[in-house]
Amino acid sequence: MMSDVKAEAETVPVATVETPAASETPAAQPPIPAAAAEPETKAPVSAPVPAAESSPDAVPESTPAATAVAATPEAEKTKPVTDAQTPLAQLWATAKAIDHPEIWGVTLTDPETHIPTQIVLQKYLNANDGDLVKAKDQLTKTLEWRAKTKPLDLVKKHFPKSKFEGLGFVTTYLNDKTETDPSPESKEVFTWNIYGGVKSIDETFGNLELFIEWRVALMEQALAELSLSTATKPITATYDPYKIIQVHDYKSISFLRQSPHVKSASAETIKVFAQNYPELLKEKFFVNVPAIMGFVYAFMKLFVAPKTIKKFHPMSNGANLVHEFEESHVKGLGEKLPAEYGGKGEGLKAQGFGPLLVDE
Repeated sequence: MMSDVKAEAETVPVATVETPAASETPAAQPPIPAAAAEPETKAPVSAPVPAAESSPDAVPESTPAATAVAATPEAEKTKPVTDAQTPLAQLWATAKAIDHPEIWGVTLTDPETHIPTQIVLQKYLNANDGDLVKAKDQLTKTLEWRAKTKPLDLVKKHFPKSKFEGLGFVTTYLNDKTETDPSPESKEVFTWNIYGGVKSIDETFGNLELFIEWRVALMEQALAELSLSTATKPITATYDPYKIIQVHDYKSISFLRQSPHVKSASAETIKVFAQNYPELLKEKFFVNVPAIMGFVYAFMKLFVAPKTIKKFHPMSNGANLVHEFEESHVKGLGEKLPAEYGGKGEGLKAQGFGPLLVDE
């Protein structure tokens, strides 16, 4: 693990021992690559921290009305940070110093009065086990990365159909389909990476920058389904329903001993997701995994936080996935899954969506 920060681990088919963006597993089990969402791995940042509630930034003592001067945006930005401020207030001060106000579709503002911001900042604390210094470092790097990469613009980008068709989907399952704004506990958001559907390694993984953009676009689509920007329930160090379930399907995979392109894509995806998508992984399932791929877990353990590794679940038969959701806040969740995963629902192409595609 590159630092102590726990973030979400992503995976793509890997070759040789490696891994970071979400989880854990015993050596006996088959390892699987990471790619995202999904993405909970130790991030290559100065490290992890969990939670603390927040309070408003320290306010200077009032001055007589005659001499009072209205605070300017610049003054707000440079307001001194004191140790008396809560961790969230200090993270908010750190965020204001960066020239990019958005994370995961949430426009950041004072967490004392804005629950979506509280949720985002609390996740950075939780990811770093309460270490404020490490949380600030990871938050700063995420804001700088988002300012440069512009993930929300990638959601609008069209990707080559020949490279990515059928490889990534987002599905959302609700207790009541008629609900327009369900509580976080009444829905589950999934991202599906169908790596067994890759037709050409060179086409899909050959352009590393394009692959990462496509994978980030898929993750951002899933985050939009969490509705963080309109959330009304704050989180704590122990309560956080705003997370995603990831499924990586390796059925019929033909590149077990992966090429340099696959290794590079896997390593870079893990790095990006560990750093920029902390505390967003609920569970990660690797299905239809060939026994020979068990070596992948060894790689993952080098970078993924132990508490994240515990969220990794490899299984050789994808039809058994349905049994993992017999107990869920979403009634009948298992039956809503596609038939190939043991459910009674339509296929992923019918019930899901993914990054925009276009014929070249």
